[in-house]
Amino acid sequence: MASVSVDDVRDVINVTAVDVADAKVLKMIKRAEVALELELGKEIDYADCTDSEKEFIVVLAAVYAICYLTGGSAVGLSFSVGDQNVSVLDKVPPLDILQAELERMLAGLKQPHVGRV
Repeated sequence: MASVSVDDVRDVINVTAVDVADAKVLKMIKRAEVALELELGKEIDYADCTDSEKEFIVVLAAVYAICYLTGGSAVGLSFSVGDQNVSVLDKVPPLDILQAELERMLAGLKQPHVGRV
């Protein structure tokens, strides 16, 4: 099983603890966890999840961090990014690429799983 860390989220968008504090990133991770739980209709623990769930939570929390840095907003899987003239955002991947990645991962996570009981 995998665990989501604040550094995982920061690595996606190339920022440091100076740019976004640990406590703020942890809140974003928890919000991403809840969004995924609502999408999949099952309980998920970001500290003990599958690799696919971890990746989704990390990327969604990174999008939340971009919204935080730009003054944008995010609710669930809906994002609004304001002015991106913040210097720390020079290294951030484009939001549309991250959003496409989220949609691709969510589609895979929603695939029916056949396994042994």
